[in-house]
Amino acid sequence: MATAGRRVLMGRIVGLYGVQGWLKIESWSEPRTRIFDYQPWQLSVAPGEMVEMSGIKGRPQGKGLVCQLPQVDSREKAVAWVGKDIYVARESLPPPGKDEYYWVDLEGLEVTTTDGVVLGRVSHLFATGANDVVVVRDDERERLIPFIQGRYVHSVDLDGGRMVVDWDPEF
Repeated sequence: MATAGRRVLMGRIVGLYGVQGWLKIESWSEPRTRIFDYQPWQLSVAPGEMVEMSGIKGRPQGKGLVCQLPQVDSREKAVAWVGKDIYVARESLPPPGKDEYYWVDLEGLEVTTTDGVVLGRVSHLFATGANDVVVVRDDERERLIPFIQGRYVHSVDLDGGRMVVDWDPEF
C-alpha cells in the first residue's frame, strides 16, 4: 500500500506558553519528544488547508512539551495557532518493526474472516486500556474488532490491501 502523500496526525497545539510566542503541544509520538524529529510539520489552518513548517524548536517543559514555530515570536502571533492539529508526512516516519503497523497504514484495508467472508474496510482504530480496536465498516454495519495479533488478527497484507481476522460475521 502506498504511503506517499499520506499524513499522520501526531499531535495538537493546546495552549500558549510565555510571551515570546512559545506554544504548549500535545504529542502522540513515542517517546513524546520524538515529534520534534519529524519535520516539516503540516498544520491544519482550515478544513482541507494545511501550512507546512520546518525549523520548529521544542523541548519538554514541566509535565508537557512546548514549541516555537518559525516567525512566531510573540504571544499575539502564537494565539492564532492554538487548537491546530499537527500532521507529518507518513514517509518521514521510520519503518515499523516486524508485526508493527502505523494506524494510518491499516485504514482502508479490506477485512475478511479466516473463512473468506468480507466484513468491510478498516475505518479507523482507537486505543483502549487493554488493546487497540479496529473499526470495520461496510454498507450495513460497524464492527469493533480487538487488534490482537494471532488471536483475532491473523494476517495483515499492506501491499495486497487486506487484513484477515478470526471473527464471527454475525457479531
